[in-house]
Amino acid sequence: MTDIAVPQIGHLIGGEVFASDLREVHDPGRLDDVVARVAVGTADDVDRAVHAAHAAYPAWRDTPAPERVRRLFAAADALAAAGEELGPLLVREGGGVLGEAQTDFALGTGVLQYTAGLVEEFLRPVQFDDEQSFISVEKVPRGVVAAIVPWNMPIVLAMLKVAPALATGNTVVLKPSPFAPAALTLALQKMAAELPAGVLNVVHGEGDVGAALCAHPLVRKVGFTGGGVTAQKVIEATAPTIKNVTLELGGNDPAVILDDADVDAVLDRMLTGVFTRSGQICFAVKRIYVPRGMYRRFADELCGRVDEYAVGHGLDPRAGFGPLNNEAQFKKVLDLLDKTRNSSAQVVQLGRKLDASSWENGYYLLPHVVRDVEHSAPVSCEEQFGPVVPLIAYDDEEQAVRWANDSDYGLCASVWTTDPERGLAVARRIEAGSTFVNTHSFASLDLRMPFGGVKQSGIGREFGAAALPEYVEDHAIRHLK
Repeated sequence: MTDIAVPQIGHLIGGEVFASDLREVHDPGRLDDVVARVAVGTADDVDRAVHAAHAAYPAWRDTPAPERVRRLFAAADALAAAGEELGPLLVREGGGVLGEAQTDFALGTGVLQYTAGLVEEFLRPVQFDDEQSFISVEKVPRGVVAAIVPWNMPIVLAMLKVAPALATGNTVVLKPSPFAPAALTLALQKMAAELPAGVLNVVHGEGDVGAALCAHPLVRKVGFTGGGVTAQKVIEATAPTIKNVTLELGGNDPAVILDDADVDAVLDRMLTGVFTRSGQICFAVKRIYVPRGMYRRFADELCGRVDEYAVGHGLDPRAGFGPLNNEAQFKKVLDLLDKTRNSSAQVVQLGRKLDASSWENGYYLLPHVVRDVEHSAPVSCEEQFGPVVPLIAYDDEEQAVRWANDSDYGLCASVWTTDPERGLAVARRIEAGSTFVNTHSFASLDLRMPFGGVKQSGIGREFGAAALPEYVEDHAIRHLK
């Protein structure tokens, strides 16, 4: 690849794109490939971006909702059109396969369109008029919103914050992940061209830039998706100015197979919910509880299915999934596997390598199924965030539910059964933000459902109507007659 083919990705501040210092972003599947050169942000860049958003806020707030909606639909069209062009770039920086990148753009576009379509009704005041007084309860935007998004599905995760923030009249400063900044930023530039200058801004950088953004006194709301350790730092940075926060964090999502489940039907639907993005999805199936009486059959059939996966670069159409995104995550998963191999559990490596000679030049890992593992084992209790899934045998339904809930996390879960009423009854006992019955993958997501977690999986909700209240304040006005 020549330097001419490598895009330069700058900050977007007040409608202008600029960069001074640049750093290289490398393909996690071809480590010697430079995918993009991206601006290195500073606290001064954050300050300029926040002031640009703050200056744009009054006019955007006062723009009639139908006009904001019109502009957001135009921005959604720009995002959709960018998907075909930028999908391969997203693959090369993020490590997924092309179909996953296309899904990311499609879901992001859908979130933006759906949210924009809800906002006019949502913003209508609730009013009371009687002999004593007139009361109007109105929803007003918070101001400047900081959006901090991760690398695994950057388009849709950005839109989960950008869409409700802009639709309700806020302005935004977004910080992409340094591990996948290029395609998202170029897409946001195309969207910003449909909006007034300063309404949508982008600043790049590492943790110090995120901290400066969260702490800035003119930022009134932070929407963050990422890990729990970073979330603690977000809360610390926002505490002095009492900012509102929405935190969508990790999960260790259980799938509970009931004793009446159809094993073949379960595996037909479940596998994409385990290994999408090499298992690097917050709501992916991360531990599977199987009745002891069907454990061997389920484990054998699961291993047979998983062994059909081919792993390679995301632009190889033969690849079922691609490399892990970055070195730290790669080493974390390898370390977890090493610890598990030193236990009584059986670690089964499956699948096959595509272009095996290039594997040393990327963060590739074959899928692994961990059999005969205890519920209390680290591989069961920790969020693996890689192509590793433990199978845990249970003795009765009470134990399965207790173990499913025995976690500091509570993002998503699933129950698998041929009896819908039984599935619903068990689902109601699971401690999670979302519990699915007979599904657990991207197909499970529906914009009519709030998305977020309980316990250490987060604060607040995203998706559709549930997201809009996170970005407004209720302003109650009473006129005494």
